[in-house]
Amino acid sequence: MITTLDDAMKRLESALGFLEASVSRRLEAEKSRGDLETELQLMQDDRARLAVELDGALTRLHRFEAATDDVSRRVRQAIGEVQGVLAQAGQFEREEG
Repeated sequence: MITTLDDAMKRLESALGFLEASVSRRLEAEKSRGDLETELQLMQDDRARLAVELDGALTRLHRFEAATDDVSRRVRQAIGEVQGVLAQAGQFEREEG
């Protein structure tokens, strides 16, 4: 009977060891899953922040392009006016000379 009790205790200790190992693996898996969910949430937050920053950058780019087009138009207009004045000045010089 003592041998049977000793064997039963050894099997019980072995089963408890397996149970503890299983619980540890399960807890580690849950922790890992929680870490992955946290990482995913951080990545989604970063993606949302980057989308907002990209929208802002695109808005600034469109404003810059509009300003550049306006400046380019004004420079072409000024060049045309300067050329017109120079052409008129050249004609006046030829008539006088």
